[in-house]
Amino acid sequence: MAAAAPPPPPTPTPAAPNVLPETPIGNPLFVRIRLAVRYDVPHIHKLIHQMAVFERLTHLFSATEASLSATLFNSPPFQSFTIFILETSKIPFPNTTHPIYPPLVRCLNHDLPIDDPEHEVFRSDDGEVVVAGFVLFFPNYSTFLGKPGFYVEDLFVRECYRRRGLGKMLLSAVAAQAVKMGYGRVEWVVLDWNVNAIKFYEEMGAQVLNEWRICRLTGEALQAYAP
Repeated sequence: MAAAAPPPPPTPTPAAPNVLPETPIGNPLFVRIRLAVRYDVPHIHKLIHQMAVFERLTHLFSATEASLSATLFNSPPFQSFTIFILETSKIPFPNTTHPIYPPLVRCLNHDLPIDDPEHEVFRSDDGEVVVAGFVLFFPNYSTFLGKPGFYVEDLFVRECYRRRGLGKMLLSAVAAQAVKMGYGRVEWVVLDWNVNAIKFYEEMGAQVLNEWRICRLTGEALQAYAP
């Protein structure tokens, strides 16, 4: 008698969707976090300048689109400097994927529409898609943990999009990637006068290490060590 056919292989568990199962009501705001690429540099440059204005540090701002383009995208994502771009839209984003980092998409519902006075300045090539913020980070290493981690250099959300959970989404995306890669921690600095940011980070579970100070060599002080 012929042997019975083997049972079919189990059906793989489908991956969790990257869109929250929310029904848009009121004034929906569709949000996407994706990996930045070189053509994002003009928007990244404008965001960095706005951040310098907010932090009262425009006297230190000297980056150009050319310098950013030449230095930010020379290594694969997560191996060196990496940027997540935060985008918003009034209509759903198309389904897209990425071999390294599939875009993270959410839908937020608001009672009132967001008035973005710089809508045209930060509009991307995708019609109604608008750039709202970014986070720049790169690997570092903890000798105490014996593990790599991520250092967040910049986290910025444009003013009209603040206090809507978008900064938390950006920082959470970095933390989730650190966990996925088996990293030991995520670190960043915050200006001591920015009490709202300090409270926000503490509510996310971050420790603010008051006993540490930043040391920096730059400009003429750095060039003094040239051979």
